[in-house]
Amino acid sequence: MFEKFSRSWDMVKASAEVLRSDRELMLFPVLSGLATLLVMASFALPTLALGVFANGWSVGGVLLAFAFYFCTYSVMIFFNCALVGAAMIRLEGGDPTLSDGLAAARARMGSIFGYAAIAATVGVLLQALKGKDNNFLVRLVGSGLGMAWTLATFLVVPVLVSRDIGPVDALKQSVTLLKRTWGENAVGQVGIGAAFGLLSFCAVLVSVGLVVLAAQASVALAIVVGVACLLGVLLLGVYQAALTGIYSAVLYRYAVAHEVPEAFRGTDIAHAFAPKR
Repeated sequence: MFEKFSRSWDMVKASAEVLRSDRELMLFPVLSGLATLLVMASFALPTLALGVFANGWSVGGVLLAFAFYFCTYSVMIFFNCALVGAAMIRLEGGDPTLSDGLAAARARMGSIFGYAAIAATVGVLLQALKGKDNNFLVRLVGSGLGMAWTLATFLVVPVLVSRDIGPVDALKQSVTLLKRTWGENAVGQVGIGAAFGLLSFCAVLVSVGLVVLAAQASVALAIVVGVACLLGVLLLGVYQAALTGIYSAVLYRYAVAHEVPEAFRGTDIAHAFAPKR
């Protein structure tokens, strides 16, 4: 277990070196988050006002949920493609700009919308399975399928950015690359989510402690400290999203061409691609 954590932390540090050389890459998760919040607000207000889900799922509710997932995934996938496109330019020795990443995503708009439609359909089905009205076994199956879907689609974005293919073919290639290289140890080998989950947990604990201490002095100070801590936690999430995009670009390059960028040399990246036995 310690060896896996150590290897995963090496991957985080190597990705951080790439991000440190081009901090503009952090703008893509920020823009994605802002656009996603706008989408959420535009759907939340009419949904609450009309009480669409007051009596459980209905045809109108399913259609609205699909529209919400489609818009949300379209935004997230677009900016993820922009991030990965810019990261690939950096990994090839270039110096990408914000416009370079956005241009890479715009060039794949048709495939992005197609994949967003697929992801939205899967999202609605998984949400229905994990609904509170279902029994524990059905919810458990829904959670398991959700994890499998996340794992199988991890390389869809770099595939979409790198190849002029449709969303279905991109999904198939992502699954093929997963079967060829990672096996069931993929999540443990990557480790970025686990590493930042621990960091986020610690940050929240520290934040709560600081707010409590500040509240002893004044409510105003507690609010200021709370806002500052919230921004810090959000910044940590932005950093994680940027590192994940960079790492997916590296994994894709290594999986298809066995190319290891300079920043990743000296790490155990090859172990993340050990074929299943």
